[in-house]
Parts: sequence; C-alpha cells; structure tokens
Amino acid sequence: MSSDPRRAPSLAEAARDAPPVPVDPVGRVIVSDACVAEGADWLARAEPRFARALELTGTLPLRRAPDGFDQLLAAILGQQVSVASARAIRGRLEAAGMTTPEAILSVDEAHLRTLGLSRQKAAYARALAEARIDFAALRGAPTDEVIATLTRVKGIGIWTAEIYAMFSLGRADVFAPGDLALQEGARHLFELDARPTERVLRGMAEAWSPWRSVAARALWAYYRVAKNREGIA
Repeated sequence: MSSDPRRAPSLAEAARDAPPVPVDPVGRVIVSDACVAEGADWLARAEPRFARALELTGTLPLRRAPDGFDQLLAAILGQQVSVASARAIRGRLEAAGMTTPEAILSVDEAHLRTLGLSRQKAAYARALAEARIDFAALRGAPTDEVIATLTRVKGIGIWTAEIYAMFSLGRADVFAPGDLALQEGARHLFELDARPTERVLRGMAEAWSPWRSVAARALWAYYRVAKNREGIA
C-alpha cells in the first residue's frame, strides 16, 4: 500500500484489510411459507425434474414443529408403531404428566410400561431424560453438532436426528436419505432402475444444497402424487 495517507485505498486493499466476516454456524432457517417457496423456486431453476414435480405437487408445506424434549420423546414413541398407537401412548403419558425429563426420571421403567411403553421404549425415554440435552443451545448449533448430540442418546438414530433438525429447528440444508419415502420419491422422479440406497441418495442430495430440506419436502409430496396415480404400494 502507498505510504501517502491522502490516497484512498483500492477495493482490493480494503478487502484485504477488512476484518473477517463471521460465518453463521446455523445457516438458513426456514420460518415461513415464503422460505419454502424461495427454496422451491431455487430447486426448480437448478433441476428441471424438480420443476416438473412442483407442477404436480403444488405449494409445498411448511411443516415446522416445536423443538425440545417432548418432541423427541414423541419421535421415540412413534418408532415402529402406527400413528394411532403412538398417539394413544402419548395421550396416556400426557395425562400422567410424563412429558418432562424430571417426570420421567421420577419413576422407574416398570411404571412407564404401565402407560403403554414397551420395555425398549421405556429405556429409551429414560435415556433421553438422563441426557439432559440443552435444547435451547441446539437452536444455535451447527447441524452436524445437533445430529451428533442427539444420536449419542440411546434410541435416537440419524434419521430421527435429521428430521428433528429439519422440522423442529427449521434447518434449510439438511436431508434424511434413510427415509424410504424419500428414496422412492427420488426413484420415480429421477427414473432410476432401483430405489437409491441411503449413501447414494445422500450423494445425490449434495446437488440440492443449500435447500436440501425443501428438496425433501418436494420428494415427499411427489411420492404421494406418484403413489396415488400409479397405485404404488
């Protein structure tokens, strides 16, 4: 740089000397239907197949959900049972006041089983309560850290953690490639010979960043359309 104090710095010099811009560890958060629409528009321009899918699905849903202990407990209750069964068990837990870590830890697993939890899910519920997760801190944590924190808890797999990040935290750039409906949606939309594996679909989804969670919404919606039109089981 010139030693002449009267000369204004060039753009290159100003950029070099400027303090670094902090990187947001969270990235884009989906908070409204407008955010989903923005992501859908980006996907339609980036990938013609998504444009075609969106013509069939129409407006994609927001699908935001609450965050916190109760939401993850509900996810555990819903594993491998029907929606009706999970709703009934959750209703019994709510009636008994068993929706907080303190309440869950105040009783033993045998008591939880009297409310309809299996032996395994009673153990998972207590593991979640014992983890003492700081859910408020997760709101500002990078997605990788969110998933790592949640999957350390017995009973919470990567699919549950990714779904939590997607809908309870609103992360715009997270995907759940282990989801069978997403795999089937991708198979039909991209005219693949077979359902893509989790690894293959995760690789495909890299092209849909920074709106992978909107791509998931689009694939779920498209799968429902394809299922109704073609009678997919």
